[in-house]
Amino acid sequence: MPVPATESAPARLVVLVSGAGTNLQALLDACQDPAYGARVVAVGADRDAIAGLQRAEDAGVPTFVHRVKDYASREEWDRALAASVAEHEPDLVVSAGFMKLLGPAFLAAFPGRVVNTHPALSPSFPGMHGPADALAHGVKVTGCTLFFVDEGVDTGPIAAQAAVAVEDDDDVETLHERIKVAERQMLVDTVGRLARSGYTIEDRKVRLG
Repeated sequence: MPVPATESAPARLVVLVSGAGTNLQALLDACQDPAYGARVVAVGADRDAIAGLQRAEDAGVPTFVHRVKDYASREEWDRALAASVAEHEPDLVVSAGFMKLLGPAFLAAFPGRVVNTHPALSPSFPGMHGPADALAHGVKVTGCTLFFVDEGVDTGPIAAQAAVAVEDDDDVETLHERIKVAERQMLVDTVGRLARSGYTIEDRKVRLG
C-alpha cells in the first residue's frame, strides 16, 4: 500500500469525474494546504466539456478524456483509461462522481489504490439509487461510504462512513443533498488521512498507518 506522504513528497492523486466536479473541487481546495499530504496530478473523464474538466484546467491540472463510445469494446476503453491514469503514477485513484464501472484491467493496474463514494451506509442499498432505496425502506439513518473499489458494485473494503439522519419530510432530492455534504467532507478528510498515514487492507479491514 502507499507509504505515508510528506510535505516534500505528497501523495499523488488522479481523480476521475463525469459531471460538475464538486468533490474534485473540494479535493483541489484541500490540496492547497501542504500539510494535507496530497496533490491532484491529473483529472480524467468519460465525457467532454464538463464542469469537472474546467475545474481541473482552472487549477492547472492536466486532463484526459476517454469516451466509451470511441472504443470497440468496454474492455478496450478500460485498458485505455488505465494507461492514461498510469502515466501519472498515482498513489490513489479517486472516483469522484465518475459514472462508469471500472473493469478488471483497470483494477488490476491499481490494486488497493482506487477509492469511490456511495450515498448509503454499505452494505445497505448498493447501486444507483441509494437515497431513494433508503427512503423506500423507511430507515431512520442512512449516510455515505468511502470504499476501495473491487469488481462488485459498491462491495469493496470500507475506508470510512458518515451517518445522515432521515427527516420525516425528506424526499429523494433533499436527502441526497444532505448526503452529498457529508460525503464531500468524508472524502476530503479520509483521502488526506490515507495519504498522510498510509494504510493496509486485510480481511476487508482498512487500517491507517
